[in-house]
Amino acid sequence: MSFLFLSKLLPLFIYPLGFSCLLLLVALWLYFKRSRWSFIPVLLAFLILVIASNVRVSNNLTRSLERQYLPQKNMPSAGAIVVLGGATRNNEPPRILPDMSDRGDRLLYAVKLYKDGVAPLIILTGGRIQWYGGESSEAESMATILELMGIPRDVMLLESRALNTYENAVYTKEILERRNIKKIILVTSAAHMPRSMGIFKKQGMNPIAAPTDFLISDRNLVEHTFSAESQILSFFPNTESLDRTTQVLKEYIGIAIYRLRRWM
Repeated sequence: MSFLFLSKLLPLFIYPLGFSCLLLLVALWLYFKRSRWSFIPVLLAFLILVIASNVRVSNNLTRSLERQYLPQKNMPSAGAIVVLGGATRNNEPPRILPDMSDRGDRLLYAVKLYKDGVAPLIILTGGRIQWYGGESSEAESMATILELMGIPRDVMLLESRALNTYENAVYTKEILERRNIKKIILVTSAAHMPRSMGIFKKQGMNPIAAPTDFLISDRNLVEHTFSAESQILSFFPNTESLDRTTQVLKEYIGIAIYRLRRWM
């Protein structure tokens, strides 16, 4: 099996939901073995899900990534704005156009930066994993959406081969070298920015971080701003918090693997 497939498959068993399911399978096996210890994996699965879906736990884990790079009020000029893939869903029926995913802020921020005159070009990088379906690349989907936002097609450069963040950097570097572009504005989600910056710098590029798609705001981290109702609700499991915790764990696992492979 390819590295790409394994990189998508194996972490599923480490994330809170997948790991809890494994523990429940162990508990079921112990139950059929008439073991008196079958309650232990059930208890562990319960604790993992409760902790991972806790608002405070999720917010602080997310903060550990998102606050490493913050947006600059006065963004310096550069040769190009680089937007990483992951912001769209392809235009498979019944969609008539590509949809923006929950990471679609990447495209909105790129449009703002371009219209502010930060850079004359936008590089859209991202292929499409074949077994996820769809004929058009992520780069092509992003270009379609940017055109609808009023960005001229001739200022966009598309990189349609990359299937992960490492390849985003490698193939983007080829474009930059051909165009003799020295400085770039790197646009991606705030939680994804630490890994992205590490990879692009490792490739010898000079990226300026332009994080967007922040999952939590400053207010989410200041408890005295919470109403009594929200403080009570914060003690209960929350699927949104579970999703955020999973995204953060995905990034930390990615950072660990990429460092082992010396990609960052």
